[in-house]
Amino acid sequence: MNQKGLTPGEVLSLLDNAGLKNTPYEKVLSAMCTKPHPIALKAHMQFIESNLGDSGLFTGTKELEEKVINIMGDLMGDSQACGYITTGGTESNIQAIRTARNLAKKKHPNIVVPVSAHFSFDKIADLLGIEIRKAGLDNQFRVDTDSVENLIDDNTIALVGIAGSTEFGQIDPIDRLARIALSNDLFLHIDAAFGGFVIPFLDKKYDFDFSIKGVSSITIDPHKMGLSTIPAGGLLFKEESYLFPLEIDTPYLTIRKQRSLAGTRSGAAVAAAYAVMMHLGREGYKRIVDRCIKMTDTIVDGVRECGVQPLIDPVMNIIALDVPDLDEVRKKLRAKGWFTSITRDPSAMRLVIMPHLSEEILELFISDITSEISTLS
Repeated sequence: MNQKGLTPGEVLSLLDNAGLKNTPYEKVLSAMCTKPHPIALKAHMQFIESNLGDSGLFTGTKELEEKVINIMGDLMGDSQACGYITTGGTESNIQAIRTARNLAKKKHPNIVVPVSAHFSFDKIADLLGIEIRKAGLDNQFRVDTDSVENLIDDNTIALVGIAGSTEFGQIDPIDRLARIALSNDLFLHIDAAFGGFVIPFLDKKYDFDFSIKGVSSITIDPHKMGLSTIPAGGLLFKEESYLFPLEIDTPYLTIRKQRSLAGTRSGAAVAAAYAVMMHLGREGYKRIVDRCIKMTDTIVDGVRECGVQPLIDPVMNIIALDVPDLDEVRKKLRAKGWFTSITRDPSAMRLVIMPHLSEEILELFISDITSEISTLS
């Protein structure tokens, strides 16, 4: 730290220099976050000082959070769902499984998740002292429910289903998982961190949310396809009683108890989520999802012309491409400024088609990947 400090202009210059080292979103096809909507930015700054960790001081912001939960609950099939805004999918998943663990009171608890589950569940195993059992997938990269049933025993406390898997954008058969959960008296958590703001707006309808009897909790992130600012995740529970195992006394705050994992919580992110949801409405989100799906189809059709096929027909705006000499092609694309990622098993090129992309930039990507693949043959 400087002894006398710098002028605002000098500080802003330092920030500008740091910002220049960041990657602009223009050629990023690997991220599940995107540029926030302009109204989200304005709302975020308006509520930048509010802390929902001590919500008695910020009652207006707390009211906004309750409205956001109501909106997302309605989107997820139950406007009476309860919960709170988290820092993201990892915190939401931790808290959901923490509830299941605290309710079950097993000495050696385990949960069953698909092998396609987000890596946050490996963190959960470490943090909560829970065994993670990973069920296999079918040929469409959805969880195999027979595999799930074979992994359940007397110490199983919860099942996890994915609605919009990170690698393949696939939706697990939540209805079948729910039947298994109900027949075994198990908590069922759905990780829809990405899919929550996509699946309801697809032309094809999928059952994956609280409309299915047996679903206990859902992760849904406004800072992904919800176009809110970071950090804005969401944790929804079917019943308020599921929040009780998370409570801790907070004697020196304006609230008697706290249910969140984080102590200090950004009211700005809540305001941003509320602003963009109210501004866009269902019709606005539908237009955004339709555009992303159209761009997804553009990519798939374009690469098929050079013989590259997706591992599965995309369910949403996530593509897994069976690219020859994958590492070499990705290396050459990276040299041209493109950011792609990979799936684990099988290894494929993973692309996430987010709102910051355009038809023009994707046509350039198609040209570049076609050129690189043609040089290999």
